[in-house]
Amino acid sequence: MKSVFKHSLLGLTWLLAFDNSAMAHHSFAAAYNMQNPIEIQGTINNVRLTNPHSHFFIDVTNEDGTVSQWKIEAGTPSGMIRGGYSNKVIKTGDLVTIKGFRARDDSNNGMLTQLITSDGTVYGMFGPQQGPGAR
Repeated sequence: MKSVFKHSLLGLTWLLAFDNSAMAHHSFAAAYNMQNPIEIQGTINNVRLTNPHSHFFIDVTNEDGTVSQWKIEAGTPSGMIRGGYSNKVIKTGDLVTIKGFRARDDSNNGMLTQLITSDGTVYGMFGPQQGPGAR
């Protein structure tokens, strides 16, 4: 009986050691406002295929002519590479349209749901999508 109690207490202590932010790491809904969709058009400045999620850095020309940089979070690098992403497909200088959701803090950060290239190819979070406009 003492051993069961000891193991139960040890397990509870282990669970409490991890705060909610660590457990919620992969929750896009926690970081992005799913009620605030965005659609931006701009030029790829940089693509980072880094774990745990990849990022597209997009230069967007504002109505007043100034340029803002957006950081768009996408899928895992391995999932994106398996899905067809490469530096030959989507590269620095390419004009793209991004559809997704804006960060909850209203910064120029977003979550990708679709990346549309200038030739109309549609990519989702993990690669090419089927349907109209998809390759």
